[in-house]
Amino acid sequence: MYRIAVIPGDGTGPEVVREGLKALEAVAQKVGFSYEIAEYDFGGERYLRTGEALPDSALEELRGFDAIFLGAIGHPEVKPGILEKGILLRLRFELDLYINLRPVKLYPGVYTPIRDKGPEDIDFVVVRENTEGLYTGTGGFLRKGTSDEVAIQTSVNTRKGVERCVRFAYEFTRRRGKRKKLTLCGKTNVLTYAFDLWERVFQEVGREYPDVGQDYAHVDAITMWMVKNPEYFDVIVTDNMFGDIITDLGAMIQGGMGIAAGGNLNPQKYIGMFEPIGGSAPKYAGKGMINPLAAISAVQMMLDFLGEEEGARVLEDAVARTAGKLESLAAGRMGYTTSEVGDLVVQAVEGG
Repeated sequence: MYRIAVIPGDGTGPEVVREGLKALEAVAQKVGFSYEIAEYDFGGERYLRTGEALPDSALEELRGFDAIFLGAIGHPEVKPGILEKGILLRLRFELDLYINLRPVKLYPGVYTPIRDKGPEDIDFVVVRENTEGLYTGTGGFLRKGTSDEVAIQTSVNTRKGVERCVRFAYEFTRRRGKRKKLTLCGKTNVLTYAFDLWERVFQEVGREYPDVGQDYAHVDAITMWMVKNPEYFDVIVTDNMFGDIITDLGAMIQGGMGIAAGGNLNPQKYIGMFEPIGGSAPKYAGKGMINPLAAISAVQMMLDFLGEEEGARVLEDAVARTAGKLESLAAGRMGYTTSEVGDLVVQAVEGG
């Protein structure tokens, strides 16, 4: 019996979460596992009503779940940063979800803007360190609001944080069993302190994984090669900021935000938070126009994390077959409504 916390969130979040839960139930019936859900109303509406983003009591409750399914965070009436820091980043930091896992995979029949590339070329995973770097909020202002203002934001990289991320990446590359090549994405020629640490740890830990090939590329080269030669990559490991940037590029080459999902993991504590990465898209809220495949793919990642490998395989196959039927993965251009796309996935699960 898996315990799953559900946070539908803002904008289109509740719509895509509904379809994700529909797919989860179909897979549970298909392969045979049990789960229970508890829903939480954290997001913009609650914040506007109560002034509360994520109460301490709820955070303690969430520690007791096996997984969290998050729809989206972001409300047009709430100043940017309040909900993101108060809910999303707080969950990542307080639950120590130190791995952000982002598959970049093009399914058959899905359009990619990269000419002459197909599903056999675009199939890699980015492992992003999720609790350190520039996202720790270390820094501040000096003489704010004056002509002499100084703003400082410091990237924090600890040996412990880097090593556990790198070690996970090596283990993941080995288990993935594709090309067994791990690429470190950094900027050693300019960020000479932070990525000196990353490079040394990458090489030292790599000695324990002689079956996994090691590679390094500057982040600017990574962005070029993701467009020119995406088939070059198997697994990429990088810091928080670079990971945030290159995974959005990855979403575009795999077909867009409508198919892109991510997982925030703590493998040691066995808890993960899974979400579509496209945001709340408030302009599409309530119109049945948003693509739910990213949220359904987040459920697929959740099942894989929970050890339900057959269920994850069944759901990924259903998503792949459904994606190829849509006119486009973009909101409002799918040729189907949000709920109809969810129904297509369920039909593929039941028929597959």
